[in-house]
Amino acid sequence: MEIREILAQNLKRHRKAQGLSQEELAHRAGIDRTYVSSLERRVYAAGIDVVDRLAKVLGLEAADLLRRP
Repeated sequence: MEIREILAQNLKRHRKAQGLSQEELAHRAGIDRTYVSSLERRVYAAGIDVVDRLAKVLGLEAADLLRRP
């Protein structure tokens, strides 16, 4: 499994578990909603700063979003 796929699956799973839309997650993290969508669809590779911002919004450590299921 590629790291983009791992991030996409973990991001989507944690976002949905917290009842957040892509738009709300993006707003809280200070990024564009289309970027969150692209990450979940594995279109883009996220920079480490973005992974950290998303993790903080979700109440996680950045490593949690990159951990294999």
